[in-house]
Amino acid sequence: MTQEHPLRRFASSPLQGGHASGPAQPVPRHVLEERVLALENFYRLVQVERMQGIPLLNAALQVEAVGFEWSAADAEEPVAEGVLITPWFMSLVRLPAQPLPHGHRVGRSTVHAFGSERFDFIGAHDPAVGFHETCALFSPMGEFTTQALARETAREALALTRPAPVAAPAPAVREPVPARRAFFLGGRA
Repeated sequence: MTQEHPLRRFASSPLQGGHASGPAQPVPRHVLEERVLALENFYRLVQVERMQGIPLLNAALQVEAVGFEWSAADAEEPVAEGVLITPWFMSLVRLPAQPLPHGHRVGRSTVHAFGSERFDFIGAHDPAVGFHETCALFSPMGEFTTQALARETAREALALTRPAPVAAPAPAVREPVPARRAFFLGGRA
């Protein structure tokens, strides 16, 4: 009897369909964590089952999701955005709140806002993850000597696309208006 790989339940053909459309806003944090974990597990399984022996794999790297947050730009259908690091690529990723069917969008390019920038994203699908979109930052990953360097690069890419919120200017301090009596007495009341 063959034993199934522990992550096997997360992989299948990228062209199969999935579930119905996403939840209403706001989306709880645990949903984000579960969706990102499913994404990481799927790519770990791809690495084990489909990428072994491929020369472009960087043995110093592992699959890791970095900086995923719900996008403020997608109020209709909540989408998480972040960077996915694998031993063979690093990409910006848009991941809907629920696994969605592919909707014949696999391989299609669509321009989306990502933070303060706009990028072309390519559609992908797996039933465990659902439809998601990626925008390549690096491939192959041979120049990255450590996971820490790849993670730092991912964070820097996110910092460039997600500028820090600008603090509202402090209200001007206004001098109290002198009482009428003080005005006429030269400020001595």
